[in-house]
Amino acid sequence: MTRGAVDGLASPHPLERRLPSVFREDPFTVRFVSAFDGLLAQVFTILDCLEGYLDPTLAPADFVAWLAGWVAVDLDETWSDQQQRRLVAQAVALHRWAGTLRGLTEQIQVLIGGDVVVTDSGGCTWSRTAASTLPGRDGAAVHVRVRSAEPVEPRLRAVLSACVPAHVSYTIEVSP
Repeated sequence: MTRGAVDGLASPHPLERRLPSVFREDPFTVRFVSAFDGLLAQVFTILDCLEGYLDPTLAPADFVAWLAGWVAVDLDETWSDQQQRRLVAQAVALHRWAGTLRGLTEQIQVLIGGDVVVTDSGGCTWSRTAASTLPGRDGAAVHVRVRSAEPVEPRLRAVLSACVPAHVSYTIEVSP
């Protein structure tokens, strides 16, 4: 069954009413044109509900994957339907903070849940004195601490592999 296909669905705009009067009097033409009403009824139903298709919390599950492509999100089939919908709904806000500590923390919270604390080795400063001490630690690294009752480490590794630059190492600490 195709999307919008409902048995006996009546068209809100029957084609018979749009025919010139000379054709409306011909029974064959009326029957012929009425055959298209069932097809058009499905189209009208989809168009009437278009706003729901564009909302990841309301859209059909297979349509959420298509919406993910619109907002440049790669969905993992191992994620629950709810996690996928949440990620697509928040994708634009997450893209705004991509590459930052806040962005990584929020993305992990959306996909993994639980209490998330992310720390990194970097820092940023300025100084009027040349050759001042730089902030942070040597070697780029990220440490992620998650408190969750579920086994989240494989999913967490997948998220970090996708979000953390290749030259940055990461460590994971999961506690119940």
